[in-house]
Amino acid sequence: MITISLCMIVKDEEDVIDRCLDCVKDIVDEIIIVDTGSTDNTKEIIKEYTDKVFDFQWIDDFSAARNYAFSKATKDYILWLDADDVIFEKDREKFKELKQNLDNKIDAVMMKYNVGFDEDGNVTLSYFRERLSKRIKNYQWMEPVHEYLKVDGNIINSDICITHKKERIPIKGRNLSIYQKTISKGEDLSPRGIYYYARELYYNGNYDEAIKYFEEFLNTGKGWIEDNINACYILSTCYNNKNDQKKMLEILLKSFEYDTPRAEICCQLGAYYFNNKDYKRAIFWYKLVLDLEKPIDGWGFISHDYWGYIPCIQLCVCYDKLGNTEEAIKYNNKAEEYKPKDPSVAYNKNYFKSISER
Repeated sequence: MITISLCMIVKDEEDVIDRCLDCVKDIVDEIIIVDTGSTDNTKEIIKEYTDKVFDFQWIDDFSAARNYAFSKATKDYILWLDADDVIFEKDREKFKELKQNLDNKIDAVMMKYNVGFDEDGNVTLSYFRERLSKRIKNYQWMEPVHEYLKVDGNIINSDICITHKKERIPIKGRNLSIYQKTISKGEDLSPRGIYYYARELYYNGNYDEAIKYFEEFLNTGKGWIEDNINACYILSTCYNNKNDQKKMLEILLKSFEYDTPRAEICCQLGAYYFNNKDYKRAIFWYKLVLDLEKPIDGWGFISHDYWGYIPCIQLCVCYDKLGNTEEAIKYNNKAEEYKPKDPSVAYNKNYFKSISER
């Protein structure tokens, strides 16, 4: 059986750190925590779980801190978590089984990361992360922010899920500030860095600059396929916010240069035509989503609602606009299969009931 070092970086996590460590303490063989400047009781809580607590002066570089934590590991494999991550019981059992049976020829294990949820706790956004890696491979974390572990060799996907349970609002502008400091020092961003910088600009409402950097990213020709497609999607939203419908349509169609259609893109095209009251063409794009094969083992972002609920609820509205109540009810019922407690579904059911009673 393999042995595992848990390596984490933390700062002011007294409200969640025990929750995280409790769910993993009987899975790992070593717990290493690197503190980057806590002023609360984080370190005191951690010392109840391990004496391997190290200080690291924060230098606006997440990779530097994570690499320092990894350097302290002594076991066969290294697991990383953030303080507000948890592993639910069914996934804990899967993890224990993986530990018992993992072939030591495996260099890295990708695990699903659930990061977005609806009001009922259903997962709405997930993607795979390089979660467990062989220590002797000396893999390194890359990029100062939105960092990733550069793994290679024999990599497998696992169905074990790590769940990100945020309890606090992220520090606004922190990531953006790190990128801007890097640029101000005259340092070039990698293509991936340009992409994530553009995302930060978008999330901070700076659409003009976001457009500039998304286009710069796409023009490098060096982006990962999934990042290229996602860049097109967010760019379309930027153009929509600027009321530039022509550019919005162009960039959505450009996404098809990179790979087969993605649900988010098709739904955005559906929304484009819906907003222009072209319901027949909107129906085409929403229906196309339902014929697509949802990625299972891909490592890109998966916004789950776009792969079922959203196209169904929008098809309901489109058919209602065209006066086809039978099809509208059909797709509202399909939307209900995805989200039985959804208020929009309930509203539509009452609406169709009122029509039938007239």
